[in-house]
Amino acid sequence: MADRWVVNASPLIALARVGCAEWLSQLADEVVVPAAVKAEIDAGPADPARQVLSAGLFTIIDAPPPSTAILGWDLGAGETAVLAVVQADPSWTAVLDDRTARRCAASLGARVLGTLSIVVRARQAGLTDSAASVLRAIRANGFRLDDAVIAPFLRTAVGEEWTG
Repeated sequence: MADRWVVNASPLIALARVGCAEWLSQLADEVVVPAAVKAEIDAGPADPARQVLSAGLFTIIDAPPPSTAILGWDLGAGETAVLAVVQADPSWTAVLDDRTARRCAASLGARVLGTLSIVVRARQAGLTDSAASVLRAIRANGFRLDDAVIAPFLRTAVGEEWTG
């Protein structure tokens, strides 16, 4: 089965800020960004993610209307659109970091990846020599990363130690 990813703002912004947004298209067979996610990025402060989207690296799509099962979670417009896509077509994987959105995805039986998983996959694919250094750069760019989650994940997935 092909890897088809629908990406939310947070992973796209985190990866773009450290110059790694292209990893999404290098690791997946198809990557799309809902128009609602693009609108969130465009409405925010100037950010490398906006430049990535303007460059046409990813296809911008209209999401189907969200179900009441998704709307009941009271998520942001981007998370709602990502989840509406994966609910309508389970061949897509949601790429998002928000804890509540990930819980909603689990309740829908949807596959989910987050920024941490993307960085680890990039390390496994040889796109970087160190997942830990990329994660430190992401943290230095203002993203919260939970040491208690990262340390065991890196150790198990790629044999790297996390020193934060």
